[in-house]
Amino acid sequence: MYMKLAEIQNLTVDYEGVLALDNLTFSVESKDFLGIIGPNGAGKTTLFSCMLGLMHNYKGEIKFFGANIRKSKQYLYQIGYVPQKPIFEKNFPATISEVVGLGLTKNQKHDQIDKVLQTVWLHELGHRRIGDLSVGQQQRVFIAKALVNDPQILILDEPVTGIDLQSKELFYQILRDLNQKENITIIWSSHDLDAVAKLATKVACLNRKLFFHGISEEFFHDEDLLKMYSESSMQMHMHHHEE
Repeated sequence: MYMKLAEIQNLTVDYEGVLALDNLTFSVESKDFLGIIGPNGAGKTTLFSCMLGLMHNYKGEIKFFGANIRKSKQYLYQIGYVPQKPIFEKNFPATISEVVGLGLTKNQKHDQIDKVLQTVWLHELGHRRIGDLSVGQQQRVFIAKALVNDPQILILDEPVTGIDLQSKELFYQILRDLNQKENITIIWSSHDLDAVAKLATKVACLNRKLFFHGISEEFFHDEDLLKMYSESSMQMHMHHHEE
């Protein structure tokens, strides 16, 4: 039995007359692996900011676990978030274990840190300083930090930017295991269509408006949808260069 964990209804964000998001409506069910695709400037990060309660000047309604997020922030305890490029000082003296521990709430036990470090294949490096790691390893640390409170949903905003190919493959394998073995619902924005086609069970194609939301195979086997995606990406790319 699949439950609706998130419901987005008529979501619109207007920046001084410019629509960043235009009347989005879709839902996310338990165990979904939702790949959100769209060109730069399509509104993916704005969407996540609204969903995470970081942006309030939107129209429409966002619900998590059946509750409107404007009325309660309790839902955030059930969500892990990994931003595109977490900001930290390279000489920050904290170890991997200490960084992951920053995500612990009072209700979680400290041995949870070792558990999630094993999940992201970093359990033998817990004593290392985070600044000494590769970009790919650092991003896995931030996944562990997002997982340390046993969230039901993991939200990732283009998490493999700047990561080498080998690290990407390991990263994607970890996400697949989290979804299939741990039953964690994943909402993941990416420019890597090949990775989305391999990993995601559902796809949301976004370019300020929602052009498609449904089964991944339906999107990737529809030449008209793929053509529309590539054309909208090219138009957005040209628009940014003209500005």
